Amino acid sequence: MSFPLTVAVQMDPLESINIAGDSSFALMLSAQQRGHRVFHYAPEALNYRDGRVWTRAHPVTVRREPGNHFDFGDPVKLDLGDEADVVLMRQDPPFDLGYITATHLLERIADKTLVVNDAASVRNAPEKVFVLDYARFMPPTLITRSLEEAKLFLAEHGSIVVKPLHGNGGKAIFKIDSDGANLSSLIEVFNTAYREPHMVQAFLPGVAKGDKRIVLVDGEIAGAINRIPGEGEIRSNLAVGGSAVKTDLTAREIEICEALGPELRKRGLIFVGIDVIGGEWLTEINVTSPTGIVAIDRFNGTDTAGMIWDAIERRVAERQG
Repeated sequence: MSFPLTVAVQMDPLESINIAGDSSFALMLSAQQRGHRVFHYAPEALNYRDGRVWTRAHPVTVRREPGNHFDFGDPVKLDLGDEADVVLMRQDPPFDLGYITATHLLERIADKTLVVNDAASVRNAPEKVFVLDYARFMPPTLITRSLEEAKLFLAEHGSIVVKPLHGNGGKAIFKIDSDGANLSSLIEVFNTAYREPHMVQAFLPGVAKGDKRIVLVDGEIAGAINRIPGEGEIRSNLAVGGSAVKTDLTAREIEICEALGPELRKRGLIFVGIDVIGGEWLTEINVTSPTGIVAIDRFNGTDTAGMIWDAIERRVAERQG
C-alpha cells in the first residue's frame, strides 16, 4: 500500500502477552514493519458521545525482545471513526456482555473504519454457534441445559464431551464415559456457572492424534498446525499444554474450508481459525481473537500476518477507492 494506515488495536494488556506465540503481537509487528502507525487501547476504554466512538489510546512501538517488547507514547484521544483507518478487535474472550457491547460500539463506525473482524459479524458468529450452520461437517452435537437430554445423548453415543458454549482456550472441557459417572454433578455445576445452554458432543477418539487449527485469511487457506494433547489430556489447545506439529490438509479439510470461505468473506471475517479433529470433524469456527499464526509460520516458512495485512490493505483501498 502506498500510504501508512492508522491502526488501533483493541486488546488485553501488552504486559501480559507471551510474544513467542501471540498472534496479536505478530500482527502489530507486521503493521509496524509496513510503516503503519499503531495504537493500543483496552476494550473498557471505549467511549461514545454525540455520534462518535473514541478512546484513550497509546501510540505503541513493538519489538521481538522478551520482557522489553513494547514502548508506549503519551496517550491521546483517538476518534476511531475519523482518525483510525483500521481497528483490530483482538481482546481474548470470554464472549460476555462486555465483549458484545464493544461490538455494538464499533459497529457504529463500520461505515468509516475497517473493523477486523467485522464487529456485527463477530457478535452474530460466536465460535460454537456459527459452526452449527455447517452441521454436515460436525460430530453429533447437542445444545442443552437438560440433564435428561444429556443422559439420552450419552446412551446413544457411548462417550461424550461437555463444554461451555462460550468457553475458550480449552478451558472447562470434560469427557464423560459410558457409565455416566459425574454427568449429573457436571450438568449441575455448569447450570450454576452459566446461564446459557452447554455444548455436548460425541467423543472423537481421533483427538488423540491431534486437533488441527486451520487459519483462513479472507476466506482462503493460509496454513495449519496439528495440536497434540499433552500426557493424560483430551484437550489439545496450546494454552493448556498441547504441542504443535507440522501438518498437511486432508481432502475433507479442504472441502470444509472451501464451504466456509465465501461466507467468511461476505461477513468481513478476515482472520478466522477453524478446528478440525481427525481430519474430518469441524468443531469450532474461531472469529473473536483467533490464534496460531506464529506456529504456522514457524513450521511452514510463511508470513500469515503479512497475508492478513495484504487483505486488510486491499479492503481499505476498495473502501477508499
